Amino acid sequence: MKGTDSPKDGGEDRAGMYRRLVEELHDVATVIDVDGTMTYVSPAVTRVLGYDPEELVGHTGYELVHHDDRARTAEAVEAVRANPEEPRTVEVRFRHADGTWRWVEATMRNRLDDEVIDGLLLSTRDISDRKERERKHRALAREYEELLNSAEDAIFLLDVEERDDGVRFEFERLNPAYERETGITTEAVRGKTPREVFGEADGAELEANYHRCIRAREPISYQEELRIDDGAKVWQTNLAPVVTDGEVSRLVGITRNVTERVERERELRRQNDRLDEFASVISHDLRNPLNVAQGRATLLKAETESEHIGPLVQSLDRMEAIVEDTLTLARQGDTIGDTEPVSLTDLAGKCWATVDADGASIEIVDDLTFRGDPDRLQHVFENLFRNAVEHGGPDVTVRVGRDGERGIYVEDDGPGIPVDRREEVFEPGHSSSSDGTGFGLTIVKRIAEAHGWTVSVTEGAEGGARFEFELPR
Repeated sequence: MKGTDSPKDGGEDRAGMYRRLVEELHDVATVIDVDGTMTYVSPAVTRVLGYDPEELVGHTGYELVHHDDRARTAEAVEAVRANPEEPRTVEVRFRHADGTWRWVEATMRNRLDDEVIDGLLLSTRDISDRKERERKHRALAREYEELLNSAEDAIFLLDVEERDDGVRFEFERLNPAYERETGITTEAVRGKTPREVFGEADGAELEANYHRCIRAREPISYQEELRIDDGAKVWQTNLAPVVTDGEVSRLVGITRNVTERVERERELRRQNDRLDEFASVISHDLRNPLNVAQGRATLLKAETESEHIGPLVQSLDRMEAIVEDTLTLARQGDTIGDTEPVSLTDLAGKCWATVDADGASIEIVDDLTFRGDPDRLQHVFENLFRNAVEHGGPDVTVRVGRDGERGIYVEDDGPGIPVDRREEVFEPGHSSSSDGTGFGLTIVKRIAEAHGWTVSVTEGAEGGARFEFELPR
């Protein structure tokens, strides 16, 4: 900065005013002459870059600028000298007094031949924090891109715009998985509304869910059916709002094509309906004549002595057992009701009391409390106990206890099950006894799996059969 020898024009007063103004600025003010030498540096440089002004005056700024940024700085200097009316701003790394590099933003103005300032005037501010935020934002943007590009689920982004006539939703971005799944590209839908992309009817249903998410101001989940390429597909969608300055500015949707799963569920419901019909036929159309036949066989046994009556009654009783097991398998095998805490000791004792055990005995080695449907689990343990008595004989001993940390075992000291037949015992209709229905252990497995348990069969401590259940945590 320079003064003037003529007090008449007030030059010295003006120079003093400029100096005081510059020295109070938050930014660093620097004057550079035509040779690039710093002729003035304001006191703010101590706070911003750690130097005393006297340390820099007389030096060129280039020697303190990062090597990779010097060419860009020189271009800006030449540009502002060539066009004095147009300031230039450049971002460079400048060496701090402590040896570290700090990002600064310098705005250059040409003031050559100015009566107060002669040279280039630089207004410099520290932007290191801003550059660090930009770096983090770039890193997040790269992660965001990687997430969008690598996600297996379809992701879509919607802009939300409040207008006088209501909220407008516009597609902003689709990830590659969405494009692969639907055949719709970002370029084809960007800036378009759901109604413009999917038609009036489907678009209105989509927007109804988008409005619901905005009202809730929290993520929502729903299932929707959407026609794409003349075919309907079912999607499980999670939608989350992005709130900016207190307003929902964007919606982020993650959706998965669940058409196959839904079709399987629908087919399963149809199968269950047929099973219910089948169970009704067994329950009414077969059980009624069976009860009549059992009653007549009982009367015949009381009135007549014949070697054929015993096998007849036995066959009718076996038919009744098959009917009962079939009903259990059809109506209760794959489903459970409300669960509650169940004591293994109480359950096993209750089930053993229903079994015609003759001289057999039970030992409850451990107690364990777990959650389950006690009515369904009663079928499990009753069938296992009957299986043990049926194959182990009248003096068999059955043991029940804890298997590991979260398991249950039921074992006996009977003949056991050969290794090559252990998987077969759970198959429907499999029975090693002429009196068995072939459904008892199938019911055991189905009800266990409905509880989230896994069941396996192995050899017991004394060579008999051992059934092990692994319970979920």
